[in-house]
Amino acid sequence: MHSFRAASSAAILLLAGAAAFAQTPVIANGGVLNGASFDKTGQPVAPGSLVSIFGTNLAAATASASSIPLSTTLSSVTVSFNGKNAPLTYVGHDPVNGDQINAQVPWEILPLVPPGTSGSTQVPVVVTRNGVASAPVNVSVGAAAPGIFTFPGGIGQAVAYGNSDGAVAAPGTAGLPYTSHPAKIGDPQTLVILATGLGPVANIPNDGDVPSVVTSPTVATPVVTVGGVPAQVVFSGMVGRDSTGKALGYVGVYQLNIIIQPGTPTGDAVKLQISMNGITSRPDVTIAVSN
Repeated sequence: MHSFRAASSAAILLLAGAAAFAQTPVIANGGVLNGASFDKTGQPVAPGSLVSIFGTNLAAATASASSIPLSTTLSSVTVSFNGKNAPLTYVGHDPVNGDQINAQVPWEILPLVPPGTSGSTQVPVVVTRNGVASAPVNVSVGAAAPGIFTFPGGIGQAVAYGNSDGAVAAPGTAGLPYTSHPAKIGDPQTLVILATGLGPVANIPNDGDVPSVVTSPTVATPVVTVGGVPAQVVFSGMVGRDSTGKALGYVGVYQLNIIIQPGTPTGDAVKLQISMNGITSRPDVTIAVSN
């Protein structure tokens, strides 16, 4: 009897461990968002862009990708869009606030997007953890859906910096761990803005990779406004690899170089927006501007 009880206890522990191991991932309602803006207004996501997926039981631990090309598996987690596995940059487990996955929408779903300037289609997204799949959640996908990276969390100070000195376009008192000063109107050296969701580029890279060329411009040029005034867009696209094959850019991240035009308002928090595909990025992203 004693040995029988010991075996039963071991079996119970084994079954309990298996049950915990096989928890079903659940994607939150509306939990697949633009990875830069975290826009919750129903904005679609775009092929090639970065997205953040929120929910419960999405991951058992926290892990980040360490090399390019990105893998489609990270810490026993995979994500699929319309059955195509997505490259992963990060999986995070938070038992209090919920889990998060950062992924790139596969370029391969681009042909599913209806032709035109503002069409979108519904694509099923599934998260699989340790072989257990979530229920599919339909997500709107459009040709382009711009979002600007910020410090941090989708609103406030944009990730925008001088092309010549790398200083963030923020007040000197912004408290960022980077050199900062306002962007200057008419600066020919350009202001660099980092964004995602700007749609196809001339040299579409493989999923999880950057273009094989140094720079690959977007097929369509976005409209960028600073304080409501259109800026001159000198470049819009992705940064790829140099002649030695070294990656110079980041997967799913687009770079815009702009010249701020005369007549643009000045101040510590001037609105910065990108418009493409009939969609305008959220209105609460700002930069500092001076004459």
